Amino acid sequence: MGFIIGIGLAGFALLGGALFVLLGGASIIGYAAAGEPISTILIDFNRLTRNSTILIIPLFTFAGYIIAEGKAPQRLVAFARASVGWLPGGIAVVVLGTCAFFTTFTGASGVTIIALGGLVYPILRQTYNEKFSLGLITASGSIGLLFPPSVPLILYAIIAQVPIDTMFLAGIFPGLLILGILSFYCCGRSLIKRTETTPFYWDVFLQTFWEAKWELLLPFIVLGGILSGIVTLDEAAALTAIYACVVEMVIHRSISLRVLPRIVKESTLLVGAILIILGIALGLTNYLITLDVPTIILDWIQSTTESRVITLIGLNIFLLIVGCLMDIFSAVIIVVPLLLPIAEQFGIDKAHLGIIVLTNLEIGYLTPPIGMNLFISSMKFDRSVLLLYRSVLLFIALLLVALVLVTYVPALSLWLPEALGKTPQPLL
Repeated sequence: MGFIIGIGLAGFALLGGALFVLLGGASIIGYAAAGEPISTILIDFNRLTRNSTILIIPLFTFAGYIIAEGKAPQRLVAFARASVGWLPGGIAVVVLGTCAFFTTFTGASGVTIIALGGLVYPILRQTYNEKFSLGLITASGSIGLLFPPSVPLILYAIIAQVPIDTMFLAGIFPGLLILGILSFYCCGRSLIKRTETTPFYWDVFLQTFWEAKWELLLPFIVLGGILSGIVTLDEAAALTAIYACVVEMVIHRSISLRVLPRIVKESTLLVGAILIILGIALGLTNYLITLDVPTIILDWIQSTTESRVITLIGLNIFLLIVGCLMDIFSAVIIVVPLLLPIAEQFGIDKAHLGIIVLTNLEIGYLTPPIGMNLFISSMKFDRSVLLLYRSVLLFIALLLVALVLVTYVPALSLWLPEALGKTPQPLL
């Protein structure tokens, strides 16, 4: 009977059924089969609502939608182009940096590709061929996940019980490494092919900087306020939302009060989906822990190999597959609780584990055959998915190089938190 139910749930998922229904159904069936009260699921959900840090997710998400809806993309692209457009590959670096900035606030939800794709694609096509342009934009749609105040970083910190400011700091160097590797490739490619550049003019640079100054200040205000202790995390989230509204609605007047309800609705729908999945997934996760699933997985790994290196390779492969099949929020919620005991056994710091997980899921968004960014780009630019497959392969290879460094050089993730006295908490 359990096998038939399992097949039914799998079929429901393949037919595109809602993830929270699938998780909830699996939880209910599991608890009922074990003779446990189903109300346990609601208890876990209630425990989630009393977590005060959960409030920062809707606030940062709303701020991201406000920034994306306004004319901030145009201002930032113009400033970035005036700053580094003179470099070989400077236009590509502009796209990488601007997309990373927006993904930081919107998460890898496709908003970056949708909001910026139509703006940066014509700019890229003036210099690069279609394949490279599509590949760069598709790859850029998720590379800002490791920079604060990324919602996936916050979500991981809540689930893994790591201080959020620690995760913010842990993601900075790995995020810069990813940006650096991709930028180095773009510059090298452009230098070899002698692509056109944009001349540097001081007056244009200063003008575009002045126009984009409010958006450029935002990351420094958020991170500086948190690290200095002037504001708490929830206060920083509220400050970010208010700041974004003032900049886009009052200073630049690029958003009117008439469209504000629509923006609130769109951001709330995303946050609501995240919280529903999170609450339901907690029940399923606790059920799996009751069944001692993490211990079973750990015993199987230990019977297969005692090598930390091989274990990390297997972990990366597993997470890449998960990243293809799930959106990043669902993947973090479901997979992380199962990985924490394995990380503890092999002495992997929780903050380092978080960066490994998010880097893998970031790459998973691009990985054929069903990486989410591939289909978003296909619809946005009306191009064949097969063309998108070919266009992202080289970018995936570059990101895998970064993943190897992030995985096997823990200092990339841990040095900055330790240097600033934000030592990651020990594994529980």
